[in-house]
Amino acid sequence: MSAITLNTEEKPISRAHWIGFFSMAVGVFMAVLDIQIVASSLSEIQAGLSATQDEIAWVQTSYLVAEVIIIPLSGWLGRVFSTRYIYVLSAGGFTLASLACAFAWNLPSMVVFRCLQGFLGGAMIPMAFAVIYTVFPPRLQSTMTIVMGLIVTMAPTVGPVLGGYLTETYSWEFLFLINVIPGAVVCTLVWRFFDIDQPDWSLLKKIDFVGIGLIALCLGCMQFVLEEGVRNQWFESDLILALTCMVVLSGVAMVIWELKHPHPIIDLYAFRNINFAVGCGYSFVLGVGLYTIIYLTPIYLASVKGLNSLQIGHYLMVVGLFQLLSAFVAGPLEKKIDLRLMLAIGFGIFALGLWMNSNLTSESGYWDFFWPQAVRGMALMLCFVPINTLTLGLLPPEEIKNASGLYNLMRNLGGAIGLAVANTLLVYLSKAHYSSLRESISATNYQAQEFLEGLTDILRQAQLPDPQLAALKQLTGLVWREAEVMTFNNLFQGIALIFFISLVVAPFLRKVDKQKMAAIQLE
Repeated sequence: MSAITLNTEEKPISRAHWIGFFSMAVGVFMAVLDIQIVASSLSEIQAGLSATQDEIAWVQTSYLVAEVIIIPLSGWLGRVFSTRYIYVLSAGGFTLASLACAFAWNLPSMVVFRCLQGFLGGAMIPMAFAVIYTVFPPRLQSTMTIVMGLIVTMAPTVGPVLGGYLTETYSWEFLFLINVIPGAVVCTLVWRFFDIDQPDWSLLKKIDFVGIGLIALCLGCMQFVLEEGVRNQWFESDLILALTCMVVLSGVAMVIWELKHPHPIIDLYAFRNINFAVGCGYSFVLGVGLYTIIYLTPIYLASVKGLNSLQIGHYLMVVGLFQLLSAFVAGPLEKKIDLRLMLAIGFGIFALGLWMNSNLTSESGYWDFFWPQAVRGMALMLCFVPINTLTLGLLPPEEIKNASGLYNLMRNLGGAIGLAVANTLLVYLSKAHYSSLRESISATNYQAQEFLEGLTDILRQAQLPDPQLAALKQLTGLVWREAEVMTFNNLFQGIALIFFISLVVAPFLRKVDKQKMAAIQLE
C-alpha cells in the first residue's frame, strides 16, 4: 500500500525538465571531451604557439588543475546561485573561454584561457549528476544515470579521435571552436527551461574563505605534482618536494577546518554515510581504470604499432560501441538484481577485459585488441549505474549537490593519480625490462649473434656505410620495443588486480531499494 502512496506523490516530470536535463548532458559532454581532445594534437598546437615539448604539456595540465579545484565547490555554488544560474554561468564561461583558446597568440595566453575553461566548465559535471537525484523519481534515475554514464565514459574515448580528425582536416583552432555553437544553445535552453530551485543569497554572508583557499591550495598543488612529477624526476626536484609538503599540510588543515566550521564550503560529514564513503572509493578506482587505459592504449598503438590518430580511433571505437550496447543490458538488469551484485559483476568483467589485454606482443593486431576492449565496454555501464545509485541514492536531496561534487572529484583524482603512477612505471619498468633483456643478448648468446650477423649482411647489401653499427642500432630498437610491450602488459595486469581487490569492500555497502529512495526524496 505504501508503494501506491509513493507513486501517487511522485512529482511529474515536465517537458521543460526533459529539455533542460538533456541540454545539461550536452554541456557535460563538452566539458569531459575537452580534457582529452587536445591529446592527439599537442604537436600541432606546439608549433602554432612556438612552445617547447615540455611547455606544451601545460595545455592539458592547466585545464585539469582548474577543473579539479572547482568540482568540490560546485555543491555550495549551486545552493547559493541555484542550479540554473550556476550552470548557465559555467556553460557560458566555458564557451567564451573556448573561443578565446582558439585565438590564443602564445603559450601563456593559451594556459590562462585553458585555466578559465576548466574552472568555468568544471561545475557542469557534478551539477548534472545532482539533478538526476533531485529532479527525477527513483524509477527513472537508473536510466538517467546510464545517459550520463555513457557521456562521461565515451567522451574521453572520442576526444583524441575527434581532435586528430579536426586537426588533420582543418586546424587545431577547431578543437575549441566546435564548442561555441553547442555552448550557446545549451546556455539558452537551460536558462529557458530548467528553473528547478531558488538561490539562497543568505549563504553569501557566511562564505568560508579559509576553506576555499585551503581546497584550492591542496587540490591545485596536488594536480600539479601528479602532472609534472614524472617530467621533473619526482622528489629529485625541490619544487615537487615543496609542493608535496604543501599538499599534505593544506590537506590536513582543510579537513580539520571544514569539520569544525559551522558553515563549511564542502560538507565532509557526508562520508559518515557508509554507502557514500565506499562508493567514492569505487569512483576513485573506476577513474583509475577509465582514464589510465584510455591514456595507455593510444601510446602503445602509436609507439609499438606506429599507428596514426585516425587508425588508433578505429581501435578505440570498439569500447564506445560496446558501451552503447551495454546500456540496453544495464537498464533492465538494474531492476532485477541487487545493485551490489551488479557492481561486483561489472568490476569483475572490467578486470577480466584488462587481464585479456595483458598478453600483447609486438605482432598483436586489431583482433587482439577487439575482444578485450569489447569486454571492457560491456562492463562499463555495469560499473557506472550501481556506483551512482549506491553512492547518492540514499542521501537527502539537500545533501546531493555537495555529495555529487565530492563523488565526481574522486573519479577525477583516481584518473590523475592513475596517470601519474602509470607514467612513472612506464619509464622505470621499461628501463628494468630493457636491462634484463640486454643481459641475455651478449657475445656468448649464439642466437643473438646469428641474428645480428644476418641483419648485418642484409644492411651490407643495402650498401650502408657502416652496416654493423646500423644492425646494432636496429637490434637495440627491437629490444626497447619488446621492453615496452612487457611494460604495457605489466600495467594492464596491475590495473586488473586493483579492480579485483576492490571487490573486497563491496559487502560493506548497504542494499538500496526504490521505496526507501522515494521516501527519502519525498521528505
